[in-house]
Amino acid sequence: MGMKVAGIVIGLLAAAAATAGLPALVQESAAKPAPKKAHIAARTETAKPADQTGRVSRRKGTSGAKGDRAAALANAAIPEADRLAIQSDLAWLGDYAGTAGGDFDERTITAIKAFQKRNGGKETGVLNEQERALLAAAARAPEATVGWRVIDDPATGARFGLPSALVPRTALARNGSRWTSAHGQIEVETFRLHEAALPALFDDEKKTPRHRTVEYSALKPDSFVMSGTQGLKKFIVRVQSSGGELRGITILYDQATEGIMAPVAIAMADTFQGFPDPNSGPPPGIRRGVEYGTAIVVSSRGHLIAAAQVMDQCQSITVAGLGHAERIAEDTTADLALIRLYGAQGLAAAALAGESSAAGELTLIGIADPLAQAGAGAVTRASAHLTVQGVDPAPKLGFSGAAAIDPQGRFAGMVDLKSPVVAGAGAVSQATLVPAETVRAFLAAQGITLAAGHAAMDQSVVRVICVRK
Repeated sequence: MGMKVAGIVIGLLAAAAATAGLPALVQESAAKPAPKKAHIAARTETAKPADQTGRVSRRKGTSGAKGDRAAALANAAIPEADRLAIQSDLAWLGDYAGTAGGDFDERTITAIKAFQKRNGGKETGVLNEQERALLAAAARAPEATVGWRVIDDPATGARFGLPSALVPRTALARNGSRWTSAHGQIEVETFRLHEAALPALFDDEKKTPRHRTVEYSALKPDSFVMSGTQGLKKFIVRVQSSGGELRGITILYDQATEGIMAPVAIAMADTFQGFPDPNSGPPPGIRRGVEYGTAIVVSSRGHLIAAAQVMDQCQSITVAGLGHAERIAEDTTADLALIRLYGAQGLAAAALAGESSAAGELTLIGIADPLAQAGAGAVTRASAHLTVQGVDPAPKLGFSGAAAIDPQGRFAGMVDLKSPVVAGAGAVSQATLVPAETVRAFLAAQGITLAAGHAAMDQSVVRVICVRK
């Protein structure tokens, strides 16, 4: 599972260092021709939407087997974002070499069957829940090699995956942001256009850039994708529309780097969300490059408690408006992390001592993600109900680590907000409650003396920001 990609990556890393400007994996790929399956299909067509029966249009040459028709129907019912995530993971493993589009054509079904066969499963062309989780986990290794992280582009508001190890240089572009490799072999640029028409831009992208040959294109009512060659480079453009606004991404890379960049470029285009839901997280299994959460002040000396999963793999931790912090203890089972903010003055420790009831009604106090509150950082409250399944409804993104209080104003626990493990129809973020007793026991084990009284919890929650590599 993933052994083929792992072997390629190890070989590329071992070959490292002669060529300056790119990591070893791209340097090595420049010396070898790209494998055939990494090439993006040379074909131009306009995507056709599924008809009212849910049938997906099939390309000429398809076998027409009943099994494939059944697989196409089953996959057509999966939300587009989830289909894109599956294609992206298959691309990382070398099973899928098509251009990002989200349509489960014959190549996608063949790729799924190859993955199922390699892992001893029945070759149905449709992933069950266990296989979907297995696929997502297998794709993580090659992602880590290129420094893959999901980012929110401040210039356009778009969200997408970025291979940060391959494009370390950043700059502002005319209508967005730009990332490049040291010597320009790889270029990534986002853009944002107001009062623009999607079909018109689609035509312009085909005609305007010099030396561009479009090999594949697909126009839908609210998006388009195209790929091909531009001079000595390969390119992919993906654009989404909302109202009169267009947001897009252009990915360019030297053909000599295609062996590495073809699956990476597909994954970038697949993860691109021009208008992301501010209350949703990144695709399942992918950590954001910058993640926002809430922490509760538990001592006047700068100790704070937060969700361990928010603090995981952080290159740096910042408490908004107060400075740098570091993680000093954690309990991953309970999803609790203790962090320390040094040199802070006037912190109001939350009143966590005492008893709390198991009341069903809760008030959640936290700080929503900037995307969920138009860039602001205000402390907000949300009403919820404690059920057997967890906290309902789940609060906004950024509330992981928020405080929950009962109707009498007593501390009831800490909110633990988690995204679903795998993509799927109806998959939503889930919130659970880390009980007050568990929080108190963890803090007691770290020598933290809890404050008593009835201080307003709003004064004791802060925003924490995790920046990952």
